[in-house]
Amino acid sequence: MVSYLQIENLTKSIGNRMLFRDVTFGVYEGDKIGLIAKNGTGKTTFLNILAGKEDYDSGNIVFRNGIRVGYLQQYPDFDPEESVLHFATPQRRNEDDFSGPDLARQMLFQFGITEMEQKIKTLSGGQLKKAALAKVLLSEPDLLILDEPTNHLDIDMIEWLENYLVRKRMTLLMVTHDRYFLDKICDKIIEIDREEIFTYNGNYDYYLRKREERMENLSAELAKVKNLMRTELEWMRRQPQARGSKAKYRIDNFHQLEKKSHVNLSEKNVNLAVNSSYIGSKIFEAHDVCKRFGDTIILNDWNYTFARYEKVGIVGNNGAGKSTFIKLLLGLLSPDSGYFEIGETVKFGYYSQEGMTDFDERKKVIDAVRDIAETVRINDKTTLTASQFLNHFLFAPADQQKYIHKLSGGERRRLYLATVLMRSPNFLILDEPTNDLDIMTLTILEDYLVNFNGCAIVISHDRFFLDRIVDHLFVFEGQGIVTDFPGDYSTYRHCVRERQKELNRLETEANTAHQEKPSNEKPRTEKKPRLSFKEKKEKEQLETELPLLEEKKKELEIRMSSGELSTEEIIQAGNDMQLLIDEIDEKEIRLLELLEIESD
Repeated sequence: MVSYLQIENLTKSIGNRMLFRDVTFGVYEGDKIGLIAKNGTGKTTFLNILAGKEDYDSGNIVFRNGIRVGYLQQYPDFDPEESVLHFATPQRRNEDDFSGPDLARQMLFQFGITEMEQKIKTLSGGQLKKAALAKVLLSEPDLLILDEPTNHLDIDMIEWLENYLVRKRMTLLMVTHDRYFLDKICDKIIEIDREEIFTYNGNYDYYLRKREERMENLSAELAKVKNLMRTELEWMRRQPQARGSKAKYRIDNFHQLEKKSHVNLSEKNVNLAVNSSYIGSKIFEAHDVCKRFGDTIILNDWNYTFARYEKVGIVGNNGAGKSTFIKLLLGLLSPDSGYFEIGETVKFGYYSQEGMTDFDERKKVIDAVRDIAETVRINDKTTLTASQFLNHFLFAPADQQKYIHKLSGGERRRLYLATVLMRSPNFLILDEPTNDLDIMTLTILEDYLVNFNGCAIVISHDRFFLDRIVDHLFVFEGQGIVTDFPGDYSTYRHCVRERQKELNRLETEANTAHQEKPSNEKPRTEKKPRLSFKEKKEKEQLETELPLLEEKKKELEIRMSSGELSTEEIIQAGNDMQLLIDEIDEKEIRLLELLEIESD
């Protein structure tokens, strides 16, 4: 194996806070490594150290001579006055290679960025990430280091990047919270846990299984140590005069056991045990809602009755109007026509991208929470002080005295989540909640939402998150088209791919059928194809069945949006709807084939 990077005993602390200690591992040619650790343990700091952007306390970092390293930062550095094309054009390996701008222009266009001379400061967060991604990929690195590469990207772009990294023979080290992304790309997982390194030679699914085994083995080992410790402690407490006859190795062994017995295997995780307030049967109704910005239509005569306990995911390309829809629902924007009717008991909790900037960075963590409330009601029997509540979100008393501007990205997200949930909302609206949260916190948030006794709307690019949380999807297709899909995201993507395959097949068959005959062949007079008796009967039957199926589909749609179904009934109705859609598609395609034969 060719070594690209060797890290030995790398240690980094900030003040009296230890981020990681004596980290040692190697990166070899062809490795695709995912780095996992909890928020606050310095994942971004670690990558910045490797990229030479931050210093460290001790240890050694040795790159292979001549190796070319590409680094995609979580928040890319840029000159705000620089043009997009200039920013995205990398220095090529061959100094005489002048194709850089052309390649950059081509990749930017592929990523949906068409204004090449606009200033970089005018880009949205997602566009800036795409431009930075184009730059680092076109630099042709031997070793690619990625820090949260999926943040701010839409799902189509994430899937493009996923397939690109799987196909390319490149060496990769990355930090990401996107579990599908991690599972598909990485063949090695490195975890930093309790200041130690653990390596798992497999994908994310393999890591989960092996980590569980490791924790079980550690628990069993610790139990044995504690049992042996009790025996040895009894021996050490015998008459002092007997001490001289004690074997020195046994005394040394006692002290080693004592040290081992103090290992804490308990997992410190966020505690989201916050009850929602009561929510009535009426949630919201949308009546002929229209909204547009210039030529861009967001909603066009949109109607919907939201059901109690409903959990919906919103997906669609950037710019399709997902966040605008949320702001319309919350009353932050007004519709051009139509209206929303909100139930009297509905209490929104809004976790937004903009909300992260609302914190006064000069304040301490505890003061930011006390500004909202001195106490937090958890349930009918439990009320916590602001400090106790912050402990549930892994802010120890010392951390509560930190100024907000000193928090990491993940710590800010946790603080923001705490300020949203402490108000006991019964209708959560979450706009990209997964950015910057570590995988452990994401799993706990998912469990909380699955059991949340209220309603939820989630905008997310995290496919795993959507699959776990939502009952169905609002698919924003652009220009006011919003499709209600009855199922999770993976089911939706499967249906889209299958439908595209069928369209491609039909297009190929049509092109083949209409190809011109070779010029050296004499045209032949062929009989017009006619429908057989059996095909005529089949056509008549399809023409009778399809309207009935469409009527059945409409009845099921009305039933699903009535607000009268339980969660289990909604899921079953969603499965029935998908089977119905598949049957209609199949019969429509067959009818088109028969009509085409008849019309030839």
